[in-house]
Amino acid sequence: QVQLVESGGGLVQPGGSLRLSCVASGFTFNTYAMSWYRQAPGKERELVARITSNGGSPNYADSVKGRFTISRDNAKNTVYLQMNSLKPEDTAVYYCNVRILRVGGHMDYWGKGTLVTVSS
Repeated sequence: QVQLVESGGGLVQPGGSLRLSCVASGFTFNTYAMSWYRQAPGKERELVARITSNGGSPNYADSVKGRFTISRDNAKNTVYLQMNSLKPEDTAVYYCNVRILRVGGHMDYWGKGTLVTVSS
């Protein structure tokens, strides 16, 4: 019963900040990398950031590097995305993701998403 529940989206002015949270359950959180993706209307889903199981080696899309920070608190089964210096092009539904590899293949699990709107 893998579950990912995002929160923290909203409307923000360009240059503003938001922090997204994703609370995970149903798997051993501290053994899996976690990711944030986003999808804007009419566009393909895009990987925004990824963090390893122990919080090291975060990776970012070039479009958000230097502005966004992914982090996690394994004691709380929570991954965060701190978004600073937001731009209108950051407007999207943001999704939390975990890819779990099992015998026979892998499966991606997704939250329902949280909408971030950056006005201009």
